[in-house]
Amino acid sequence: MAVGSGAKMKVSLSAKVAAALRDEIEQGVFPVGAKLPTEPSLIERFAVSRTVVREAIAALRADGLVESRHGSGVFVLQPPAPVGGLHLFDEMHRKISDIIEELELRASVEIEAAGLAAERCSPAQEADIQAQLDAFQAALEQGRSTAQHDFEFHMAVARATNNSRFEAFLSHLGKRTIPRSKLADEQAMRALRENRDVQLHQEHVAVADAIYARDPLRAREAMRVHLGGSLKRYRVLGRSASEK
Repeated sequence: MAVGSGAKMKVSLSAKVAAALRDEIEQGVFPVGAKLPTEPSLIERFAVSRTVVREAIAALRADGLVESRHGSGVFVLQPPAPVGGLHLFDEMHRKISDIIEELELRASVEIEAAGLAAERCSPAQEADIQAQLDAFQAALEQGRSTAQHDFEFHMAVARATNNSRFEAFLSHLGKRTIPRSKLADEQAMRALRENRDVQLHQEHVAVADAIYARDPLRAREAMRVHLGGSLKRYRVLGRSASEK
């Protein structure tokens, strides 16, 4: 039993590292031709093992995002051209309507994930969800960005389904699944900040409480309210923008 649990944690960590690096590549932190940080640097940055880092790099290599050059390191490649795959979340959108459509799609997946998490969540996975809640609250109190902690909360819920497809879905999207991390309109970003994080934290807590109570119906409804709240905020923002 312990062996299976350890293997699951290793996969989750490598997916997390791969998602973070993929996001940075796509946002231009590491442009085409750039060299990724060395293996020891990544080990120190993410506080993971050498095996986890190598698995994460292998995942990026499989996606055609990087290549390893013997004796030189790992370099970012020009992203492969789409070949009919699903590329719904790949662009930095300026239109709020795009984000609204994506939130509607996410809701269909994440509402069910919350219900399954309530049915299947282990004590260790409960602790993982709580750790993400605590990290979000700490960032909120310190005035730091909560976007990464928002994403990690949703990833923790996905892991708690014990269905790796849910985690893979969110991991593939990376932090892009958090709409404010991709909205290019700075004025719109400022309009969202006031009281937003406090509301988000309250919504996260409601989802977590339902999962801890092993109440699938309440967990689904809490996630519906959470993502519905985000939809409502962006719809209001969209109407405000159209009136200008």
